[in-house]
Amino acid sequence: MPAWQKSLLGDEFTRLSDKYCLIPDNVYTDKENAKFAKMESQPNEVYLKILHLPTQQPEYLEVLRYFMDKAVTALREGKVGDAARYMGTICHTLEDYGSPSHTVPGDNMFTLLQQFMPPTAAMQDQLMHGPIENGDFSVSIAGYQPALLGTTVNEASWRLMHRLHDGILNARTTTVPIIQALYAEDKEAVVKHQLRAATVDAEVVADALFTILCLGAQKFGDADQVTLKEVQIGALIPLEAASLYYPQSEFFSSPHWGHPRSGVILAGGNKAMPLKLRLETGDKEFSNGISAGMGKPLTFLLPKDVYAHFTVLAGLHPELGTKGRVEFSITGDGKSLASIILNGTDPAKLIECEITSVSQLQLKLTSRGLDPKSNYAIWAEPTLIKK
Repeated sequence: MPAWQKSLLGDEFTRLSDKYCLIPDNVYTDKENAKFAKMESQPNEVYLKILHLPTQQPEYLEVLRYFMDKAVTALREGKVGDAARYMGTICHTLEDYGSPSHTVPGDNMFTLLQQFMPPTAAMQDQLMHGPIENGDFSVSIAGYQPALLGTTVNEASWRLMHRLHDGILNARTTTVPIIQALYAEDKEAVVKHQLRAATVDAEVVADALFTILCLGAQKFGDADQVTLKEVQIGALIPLEAASLYYPQSEFFSSPHWGHPRSGVILAGGNKAMPLKLRLETGDKEFSNGISAGMGKPLTFLLPKDVYAHFTVLAGLHPELGTKGRVEFSITGDGKSLASIILNGTDPAKLIECEITSVSQLQLKLTSRGLDPKSNYAIWAEPTLIKK
């Protein structure tokens, strides 16, 4: 955190980390501060579960937007203490979502997971939530440069949500190793994997706090603002990936059995190959993009009043998709924005759409004859561009 931000918080800086980040856990005992963990949309709820457990994108995006707006507004009104308390609630939410003990959907105590991983005799009757998250270790991200997530609350909360997804997915990779280490009574291994989750978690929190204080002070670096001009969504999680994974209902069968992939295309459903399209100037590989199947849309939430244009290169893989024929369709809030039919031998086409006021952007592929098993379609460099 830059010196000017620590100075802005003053004495609240220490209270934020020592006390305020626990407000959502202490709403019944710390009644004075409980109001900083409440939402106007749920006035009768004292303990908001959504501050502790991730649900679905629309719900927790609203949580992030709500508390970020509260913190920023308080800062601009000179109510630094209130702002720090709202920031504490945001910190708690981010930390819980990115904790290994909170990241298995619907199995917060790991009773289902233990059916797949039978416990040792010593762990037989223990609820695993506490052992997975408890520990005695320190986290350091010294030298980490926090990122500005936006110049408005709508932009910043939306980017924070996707940044948070990085933390959740990283934490999920540590959950099973932690359980295995607990079964083996290997405390060193437990801490090693806990630290791997906690470090990314801390970086996400740093980005959030840095951004809130920049928004509150209306202080943005020129270089930071340039990086925010556009964002590629090829690696972002669409709404169809409920709880950040694709349920079986979202799998497709053409051109192979599977689900959408970011950054690669699967030949036959089992061999990863680079995303590649035929352009007028020759074939080109892309690192950012999505390969998907027919008939299963991909829907992305968009922040209000932030992005004005959407561009994407649409086409079929020049080696795998030569016999295919696909319609590429883009809709915004259910209204058609663009549609084009391409054969496998056609060069990729750049599609540009106006998306001002669009809240949900949807990409869809439809087979239009020829050989459906050759419909290796690609959305390359799907990009949102600010006003």
